[in-house]
Amino acid sequence: MFKNIYKDKRVLVTGHTGFKGSWLTAWLLSLGAKVAGYSLSIPTEPAHIEELGILSKIEHHLGDIKDYDHFYKVCQDFKPEFIFHLAAQPLVRDSYTDPRNTFEVNMVGTLNVLEVIRVMSNTIKVGIMITSDKCYDNVEWIYGYRENDALGGADPYSGSKGAAELIAKSYMLSFFKDGKPRVATVRAGNVIGGGDWAKDRIVPDIVKSWSNGKPVEIRSPYSTRPWQHVLEPLSGYLNLAAEIYNEDSDLYNQAFNFGPDSKINKNVGELIDEMKLNWSNSPGWINQSTDSFMKESNLLKLSCDKANIQLKWFPVMGFEETIAFTVNWYVDFYQNKKDMFGVTSAQIDKYTSLAKERGIDWAQQ
Repeated sequence: MFKNIYKDKRVLVTGHTGFKGSWLTAWLLSLGAKVAGYSLSIPTEPAHIEELGILSKIEHHLGDIKDYDHFYKVCQDFKPEFIFHLAAQPLVRDSYTDPRNTFEVNMVGTLNVLEVIRVMSNTIKVGIMITSDKCYDNVEWIYGYRENDALGGADPYSGSKGAAELIAKSYMLSFFKDGKPRVATVRAGNVIGGGDWAKDRIVPDIVKSWSNGKPVEIRSPYSTRPWQHVLEPLSGYLNLAAEIYNEDSDLYNQAFNFGPDSKINKNVGELIDEMKLNWSNSPGWINQSTDSFMKESNLLKLSCDKANIQLKWFPVMGFEETIAFTVNWYVDFYQNKKDMFGVTSAQIDKYTSLAKERGIDWAQQ
């Protein structure tokens, strides 16, 4: 899969201790990559990266992505061929309580990674800069945002991600026009899956409450999100990086959306109802809608036509399968007390098998 590009390649993942970063790290290891990770800390307790028990299998570095000198030293020592930049302040609500830190982490962190890629262009071949679907100027229209739509942000988090995109674009057009190295930005929506325990995220809030036998309190039950399993955008990131590693590809210096089928946008209430089907004797939920000053968009869709056409990338799972994968992981953790490295590895294997069965291009290579 992925043209076997990652076997024995040196890959650095920023934000590897986070939810998406830990799944990406596990997948890269299964693909035979030599992985280094750079993160500020272990962000939650429990944490997926620790439950996996894979920190001893990678070069694990703790550091601040805002500290250019330290990050550059780590990269000089490791000499990565690929960088996946996921390190971020990822929470909308935290962006209101500490907006300055949000902008610094998401903007300066992106700048530092791009500068290291520029300085080490003889070593680093590919850089994938992960931002967010919230980088768009969201006016809550009913069709999906395309990669060339306006950037913006009604909250500090969204604004910081829009700014990160502009920083990346300026570097791509100023320093990376010749494709040495090859850089792209990627935008995905709300990802769910096992191993996420971040605060103020709907699925972690649900499983924390249900595992304690309590109904979950929901503040925005009618907000829609482009729900997708964490493996869906990660397959897109890996697919894109493998594609632009090929010197014949002209898909670098661009942005790509990776999201679910736009026809299956579901609101939070529908998400919880589907989760209840996979969690026996769930305590349910309580509607706690408020008029908080914290603006969070109620309608947000992505158009993935570009990835569909140019990368032949498509989501593998529908809504029901996505929820089943997610809830089953947490049931194995909370109720069945299983080895979570084995559970995570089995889900990666199952996902790739489904992709192959369904004719998804990256799984056939």
